[in-house]
Amino acid sequence: MYRAFTLEPSQATPSTFIMPPPGRRRISALSLFVVFACLFTSTIAASSVLGIDLGTEYLKAALVKPGIPLEIVLTKDSRRKEGAAVAFKPVSSKSDSSQGIFPERLYGADALALSARFPGDVYLNIKPLLGQKEARNPTVSQFSKRHPGLQVASCKSGSVCFQSDTFVPTETPFTVEELLAMQLQNIRTNAEVFAGKGSIIKDAVLTVPAFYTAEEKQAVILAAELAGINVLSLTTDGLAVGINYATSRTFPIINEGGKPEHHMVYDMGAGSSTATIMRFQGKSVKDVGRFNKTVQEVSVLGAGWDRSLGGDALNYLILEDMVSQLADTKQVKALGANKEDITAHARTIAKMWKEAERMRQVLSANTATQASFEGLYHEDVNFKYKLTRSSFEDMAAAFEDRVKYPVLQALEMAKLDIGDIDSVILHGGAVRTPFVQKALESIVGRSEKLRTNVNSDEAAAFGAAFKAAGISPSFRVKEIRTSEAGIMPATMSWVSDGKERQQRLFIPTSSTGSEKQTPMRSLEDFSFSFSQQVPEGTDSIRTIPLTRVQTKNLTASVKELTDEYGCELGDISTQFSIRLSPVDTLPEVTSGSVSCEVLEKRGVVDNVKGLFGFGSKKDGQEVLSDDETEVLQAETDTSSAASTADPKTTGTATEAEEKKKSLEKKKIVIKVGYTELAASPSISDTDFERIKSRLKAFDASDKDRKKREEALNTLEGYTYRVRDLLDNEAFIAVSTERQRSEIEAKNKAASEWLYGDGADAKTSEFRKRLRELQDFVKPIETRKEEAVTRPEQIKTLRESIEQTRNFVSMLKESAQKASIAAADGTVSATPAADKLDELDDDPVVATTSSTPPIPEMPVYSEEELASLTSAYGVVEEWLDDKIVAQNRLRRSDDPVLLTKDLTAKGEELNKMLVEALSKQMSDNKKANGSSSKSKSSSKSKSKNNAKTSSTATTETEAKPSGEVKDEL
Repeated sequence: MYRAFTLEPSQATPSTFIMPPPGRRRISALSLFVVFACLFTSTIAASSVLGIDLGTEYLKAALVKPGIPLEIVLTKDSRRKEGAAVAFKPVSSKSDSSQGIFPERLYGADALALSARFPGDVYLNIKPLLGQKEARNPTVSQFSKRHPGLQVASCKSGSVCFQSDTFVPTETPFTVEELLAMQLQNIRTNAEVFAGKGSIIKDAVLTVPAFYTAEEKQAVILAAELAGINVLSLTTDGLAVGINYATSRTFPIINEGGKPEHHMVYDMGAGSSTATIMRFQGKSVKDVGRFNKTVQEVSVLGAGWDRSLGGDALNYLILEDMVSQLADTKQVKALGANKEDITAHARTIAKMWKEAERMRQVLSANTATQASFEGLYHEDVNFKYKLTRSSFEDMAAAFEDRVKYPVLQALEMAKLDIGDIDSVILHGGAVRTPFVQKALESIVGRSEKLRTNVNSDEAAAFGAAFKAAGISPSFRVKEIRTSEAGIMPATMSWVSDGKERQQRLFIPTSSTGSEKQTPMRSLEDFSFSFSQQVPEGTDSIRTIPLTRVQTKNLTASVKELTDEYGCELGDISTQFSIRLSPVDTLPEVTSGSVSCEVLEKRGVVDNVKGLFGFGSKKDGQEVLSDDETEVLQAETDTSSAASTADPKTTGTATEAEEKKKSLEKKKIVIKVGYTELAASPSISDTDFERIKSRLKAFDASDKDRKKREEALNTLEGYTYRVRDLLDNEAFIAVSTERQRSEIEAKNKAASEWLYGDGADAKTSEFRKRLRELQDFVKPIETRKEEAVTRPEQIKTLRESIEQTRNFVSMLKESAQKASIAAADGTVSATPAADKLDELDDDPVVATTSSTPPIPEMPVYSEEELASLTSAYGVVEEWLDDKIVAQNRLRRSDDPVLLTKDLTAKGEELNKMLVEALSKQMSDNKKANGSSSKSKSSSKSKSKNNAKTSSTATTETEAKPSGEVKDEL
């Protein structure tokens, strides 16, 4: 849905973002870190993207997230695709959203399983109804024939809605967009579960058929918005398959002499058939700096389609034959029913439709199949139906030309021949039908051109996910540049000089993203609108109004140009930049401006630049070649001669030329603001909020129902468990007869209530009943568990006490040894004799004396050792007392010695041991570090002393002995 928005030049000034107002508290570093961490976490959580293949019969999604490069999202049943269906499972009373009463919603296979029982509340294959404005147009009528149980109605906006029997008659009908939003919401939920806890997925690329009009695309975007999905882009099915095809391939580089490849994707799904011709090529482009890089390009050149040719159409052929044969049976004739009666019977058609689809799929690989029905149309009617492949192909004989038509249409749009196509890539479930492949082979000419080198079920989802990752700034992928074609022509219309004017902006082969500069003659605020031309049939064209653009400041901007810059009205031009949006391939305005050229005086700096040749070149001015130098010289000589002949005339010309040189042309451009509004919104803001609120209420109801089911299942499971406990010998041993009788009575009452009055109970009631039962059972279970685990826990605690005792004994022994060593260790001191004794002795002469080592000090003081001894002694005493008290109790009494207390005491001792060991290791590390440092210092000092002594000795030997003492 399009919202009104305005594009204007920013009014912010640099000072706006400089500093916060004075007096505001400064943000602490911790606060900044917390904010950054939250932002980083949310960015990682929200960086995942989805590619959703929006099929008629199935929805497939591929996920890209950090750690998951490209993977299909599995359903809750671990399926790789989800049926495009949502069902409302009726409740005991009529649902009413105004009262907060909602039915249970089921999706995919679960929903389809209910189609035969509740055909009026299973909404399947609704994609063809998107964007349909009339409830009785051919598309809607065809849908109603195939699904007669669904009540199709018209919404206030004119689009298609469904009335549900599950709800009260006053309930507002459900739009197609709302039902599709539920399915997309389910896909998003599955993806977030698949991505992991805490994942949030909002961005996605969705595939749509090439023939989708603006109305249908707007409906898809609206459904995604209701589901909380941000649409990064809508891409056609064919281009999505082409992207997937290009991810694992490289193509000839065209600017190095290579020839591009042309491939066609033929996609036949459940609802439609399309043929998309694309050009695949490589191109060498400039990269960062002076390097080049090679990118792959995929461009759509043309497309063809058949809106109603698909698996559903083939299923309907089989269904019609089934109905005819059923109507001819004696049993049905005896009931007085005819073909029209059968086709109007919703449950019968739902059963037949399911079997018709199954049989068509079987015939793709087998030559014959059959189906059996019991109680069809009437409880006494049993029906068997047989079908061969040849009979089926006879039914579908008229479809052969329809299979070929999209190919011919695509070739005509792309202006290519079938010989220019390198291969035809097959995609879609119905393309496996044998007669379809035969028809394609006949038009292509060779069977080798039909390729199945992509996954025909998942290629579109993978391609959409790859494109989503390329758009998202969170991922870096192989660079594949894509170009979508507009397919539907677009025009622009406006009123000028009282006349309605129209201009075709884009043709079917126009590419997305490329801008078109459109000049306008209007100098006052005006409006213009875009529309889409949709071909219907061979001659008819339907015009769809798209958006209306209203300028905001054009009149004021023109006045500014004339008043402030002196522009003439005839010199002012208005221009808008328009492109096909890369999101939905519809025309959009990217910018608007009004401008004119004025003469402005050149500044001194510009004149100096011009004098030395650094000024800007005039229009059309080029660098002179060597051959032109002589011509210039000749013109100069001629000019000099003329100046000499007529000095007065020359002076006047020189003044005019100098005046002209002092002026230069300058273009004044003012941006034009505008407002863009949808010409005919698909839904009003009021209806949008109403649908959004109903979807939220549905979600809340589903969550409450899930909690209720969990509470019910928990209570039911607990009643079965209690029954087993009452027969368990260990449970009987720790309980009394009276206790077991009370539990049995409570459990029986809970079971009877559960299958009686509790069928409609609330979640809180289930939880209350569970707590009441647990209050009786849990104490006995605790005694049972304690009796089993207590002996082992006591043994473990005893071992911890003994380990602590041994460790403390070791510490005491080490402390005693350290104290004795400290008392015995002495350091001898030598008195100074004279000044010569202060000098270092000659290492050659001096005698070596060893210094006794410094003894290690005790790590723990006596007080600390006493505290450690007391700690394990208290635990040991506590254990002995508790064991005595526990032995006095009966087995059916609540225990006084609990395993949790034993575990806590053991952890207490372990903690004490760890702290003691940590202190020991820390002190040893410090001592080793000090000793190492001391040894290093001693070695250095010894080396220096030795060097000094050696030098002194040499000098002494060279002098008389009488001078030695004075020199020293």
